[in-house]
Amino acid sequence: MSEAEGAHPPRINCVLICGGVWHDMDFARLELLKLLAEDPSVRTRVFEDYENLDALRQADILITYTCDVTPSLAAQEVLRDWLKAGGRWHALHGTNSVLRLLSEGPDKGLWDAPRWAPLFMDMLGSQFISHPPIAPYTVTVADPGHPLVAGIEPFETTDELYHMETHGHLHVLLETDCTVEGTGFVEAADALGKQPVMYLKDHGKGAVLYNTLGHCRGHYDLQPMLDWWPTVDRCAWDLPVFYELLRRGIAWLKQSGK
Repeated sequence: MSEAEGAHPPRINCVLICGGVWHDMDFARLELLKLLAEDPSVRTRVFEDYENLDALRQADILITYTCDVTPSLAAQEVLRDWLKAGGRWHALHGTNSVLRLLSEGPDKGLWDAPRWAPLFMDMLGSQFISHPPIAPYTVTVADPGHPLVAGIEPFETTDELYHMETHGHLHVLLETDCTVEGTGFVEAADALGKQPVMYLKDHGKGAVLYNTLGHCRGHYDLQPMLDWWPTVDRCAWDLPVFYELLRRGIAWLKQSGK
């Protein structure tokens, strides 16, 4: 092999999981693929769920943008082992959600967040509980010296502000203050105060980077609950700072020990 032939960067095998409900998955999938395509060494396989276990095992890096998509126990165990071996996982927005609309009892008509996947939520470091109505809020930098957020100034976004139950030690990078209760959720008032927006959680040689921003919704994304949503919502996707955070997250992924 010539020196020139041996100088090329190694291939990076990426798995992108983008699927679920109540969000414009077509938009999010395309935007993430465009960002990944900025580096030709990244080769990406795309799935709507976690059940291609061989793809997970073979991945160098993992990105997820989902809502109410819970891996099987077998997939959770593969992810756990993959992380401990050095995998890096960039989890976005609703990846940590498990949602059930209650049809009876005193909370009928409200959304519940059942604790059905404790291993999954422990890996992610949090579980979605509720959010207030979409409205502007300010995101601040919790650790300005960290490379993932260095130079990022406080910014305002109009997005879903997640109330979350957290698990284990989280290295919080971005945060916000929440003073508004969730609406339409069983545990609407249980998570007021300081909320992480972006954080790291270590797992053996690997780690998870979670960013709660990035809600998006088109006209058809509430079917069958609602036939037509009157607006196209892009939330943090309208902000250059969000794309900067995503690019930094992808660069962090590529430092994987896998």
